[in-house]
Amino acid sequence: MDGIRFAFGTLTVLPARVTRWDRDAARSGMLWAPLPGLVVGLLAGGLGAALLLLGSGPLLAAVASAAVPALLTRGLHLDGLADTADGLGSGKPAEDALRIMKQSDIGPFGVITLLFALLAQVAALAALYADGWARGALAAVLAAVVARLALTHASRSGVPAARPEGLGAMVAGTVPTGPAVAATAAVLAGCAAAGGLFSPYDALRHVLAAAAALAAAALLLRRCVARFGGVTGDVFGAVEETAATAALVALTLARP
Repeated sequence: MDGIRFAFGTLTVLPARVTRWDRDAARSGMLWAPLPGLVVGLLAGGLGAALLLLGSGPLLAAVASAAVPALLTRGLHLDGLADTADGLGSGKPAEDALRIMKQSDIGPFGVITLLFALLAQVAALAALYADGWARGALAAVLAAVVARLALTHASRSGVPAARPEGLGAMVAGTVPTGPAVAATAAVLAGCAAAGGLFSPYDALRHVLAAAAALAAAALLLRRCVARFGGVTGDVFGAVEETAATAALVALTLARP
């Protein structure tokens, strides 16, 4: 329960009453990260589906589904994406780039990245809601779960922290490879089962979309570790948003 509270307390604004703030709780919390993703995804997909069924149209349903995760995280993951983009785009040494990321304002790289990421999420969700409320809602759930699974991988053994303090330092390197693989297998099995409610082809599509999202997040993580010397809370936000966006875009491809 300490790990579940840690996961909900750090990854959502939902009341969790975190009772332990140490690396043991962080390890368990990051392994449970897909669970708060499931809750966020169900709320996002549920709102989008309800609006669509009430006649709102796919675009408004998509905006609502994209807004819910932002609201339930106070926009912290989006802020992390923007800060990471500013750090990567600055072209400065790691120490200076990390200092730029800690500033409260958002630079041009962050604004551009944030704009296109949100546009991509809304556009993808709108296309999927146009195929029916169930497909759109499932896409919102899958994106939220896989995005948090990407955080499990960003916390795995061997991934260092860029700073000695903060969330990155607390969770970096805490998750052993074996449990991370097991969590991934469970999530991919869930994606296949959910997609299989439509057709065997959709089961494959959903698994491939999840895999594509994890691959995109892994590429960003690798770049950030090389550039900054490790991960920070901002990098975690960027990894999460990258995975969510990649999952939604991948789901729009080769639709039946």
